[in-house]
Amino acid sequence: MSSDSNPSRDAGSGDEKTQNADPPKASIVVDGREHEYPVIVGSEGEHAIDTRKFRSQTGYITYDEGYGNTGSCQSEITFIDGEKGVLRHRGYPIEQLAEKSTFMETAYLIIYGELPTDDELTSFRQHVRENANLHEDMRHHFQGFPPDSHPMAVLSAMLNAVGCYHPQMSRNNREEELARFQEAATLLISKVRTIAATTYRMSQGLPAVYPRRDLRYVENFLHMMFSDPYEPYETPKEVFEALDLFLLLHADHEQNCSTSTVRMVASGGANLFASVAAGVCALWGPLHGGANAAVIRMLESIHRDGDDGSRFIKDAKEGKARLMGFGHRVYKNYDPRAKIFGEAAERMLKALGREDPLLDIARHLEEAALKDEYFVERKLYPNVDFYSGLVLKAIGIPVNMFTVMFAIGRMPGWIANWKEIAESSKRIHRPRQIYTGKNARDYVPVEKRG
Repeated sequence: MSSDSNPSRDAGSGDEKTQNADPPKASIVVDGREHEYPVIVGSEGEHAIDTRKFRSQTGYITYDEGYGNTGSCQSEITFIDGEKGVLRHRGYPIEQLAEKSTFMETAYLIIYGELPTDDELTSFRQHVRENANLHEDMRHHFQGFPPDSHPMAVLSAMLNAVGCYHPQMSRNNREEELARFQEAATLLISKVRTIAATTYRMSQGLPAVYPRRDLRYVENFLHMMFSDPYEPYETPKEVFEALDLFLLLHADHEQNCSTSTVRMVASGGANLFASVAAGVCALWGPLHGGANAAVIRMLESIHRDGDDGSRFIKDAKEGKARLMGFGHRVYKNYDPRAKIFGEAAERMLKALGREDPLLDIARHLEEAALKDEYFVERKLYPNVDFYSGLVLKAIGIPVNMFTVMFAIGRMPGWIANWKEIAESSKRIHRPRQIYTGKNARDYVPVEKRG
């Protein structure tokens, strides 16, 4: 394969020769014949060979298990440069959003493409606030689940059920659904935390707590989780700030497993409720949404063994233990979210007046791994999951709810990706495969088998 484009060249450099050059193309030789394909250049200089006509022209398909080298879409939502540790939403660096924005404001940005005006943000928050309550009949659905049901199973089922109570938004009629998109989006962002909190309360044999319109997003969620009729939930503001930051840092992350699932389901014409419910199921998988829980289990095991992490680091290098919360499928550098959240964890624990030995172990592991040649050579840097579990645990959220918290944070990204598909795509997503099974053979009656 050859190409007359230069992927290392920065887009938008202002170079006159670059601007006047012919559109870049790539050549692929198949069975001795050369085929030419357009090269798509993203706004950040990413290059992709457009192979949509490859099969019709050659009879071949490309094979890329796991899609690590395949661009499934063109999207305007999130940009990641894993080699440089860059994450931007709609062009805004995650570091700036984490420092200056909130989850609600970032959710609006991700969904609609621009930071909201004061009036737009007030209206958005108001819609979220007004949609927090569940239809009273839905509360009976929770009683149909066994008390030990996994909360992700309940969440997926209940998000689909929400659509049943709003048929005007869930009839798989794109024109109708897009006309009511803002209502559906704010409804889901609001009700996902009510479903999560009610699921937790039911699992503990506690009565459901109704939302309050005078509380902001995170405060209302923790109120529904931990308030009692005789004792409202109170905690330092650093707790609210840390959880809001957790949700913001998880709001979108490009074409991961669950987001790609949402887009694939949406490509079939499915409504927003069905699509995000499918995203929840994809996120439930331990390789996608279970990393922060795995970090907590690792730290607790180290603490039980009376180790400060030193022996564990040695065992990890010898292949006897696996260091959880380090390394990432996309980032080959420090996950920019990890540093931000590590600092937030320390502020929150200090405000709570707690000394968590697990945090000390985590800091020791991080310091040792960042200096150790073994981990540096393999680019095993801490990711956001390394500290997020510590924060959730300190707040009092049980480990089996960690992935639910991930889903609450990821909801804006799923919604934004559904919107991109709904507004532009007319083609159902349908990957090809390489068949490796039996060749054609004739049916054998049962009495002649064996």
